[in-house]
Amino acid sequence: MTDYAGLSARLEALCAGETDEVALMATVACEVHQSDDRFHWTGFYRVVEENLLKIGPYQGGHGCLVIPFSRGVCGACARTRAVQLVPDVEAFEGHIACASSTRSELVLPVQNANGELLGVFDLDSDLPAAFTEEDAEQLTLILNRVFAKVSRA
Repeated sequence: MTDYAGLSARLEALCAGETDEVALMATVACEVHQSDDRFHWTGFYRVVEENLLKIGPYQGGHGCLVIPFSRGVCGACARTRAVQLVPDVEAFEGHIACASSTRSELVLPVQNANGELLGVFDLDSDLPAAFTEEDAEQLTLILNRVFAKVSRA
């Protein structure tokens, strides 16, 4: 299981003073991906225009390049701004299979200090029911801390 206290401390040190959202996303994706063997694809989809996500910094195999808010787990997260904890992606209507090996998914909204949606943070696992409520809660806290100082001009 993930050592969230250690992960949080590492990210706080690595991200101190940084306000560039892409640099922060790259650092978070790298550190989270390496923190737990359950995380097989870890990355961001960025809001690039109204109701449209495009791939951002990630770790793992190729991801989908573009995801409309109307499709998939990432789209549902962006549309509702609610965490999506999906123990079985086959049971999620409209799931987009970027990798055929993915069995479960956790997607969290990423907002800046002004409450603007920057994108979503997507974790995929080749294991069924790999993610827990604790993962969702701890990663939400980390994302809120890391992106709290980001603002768009």
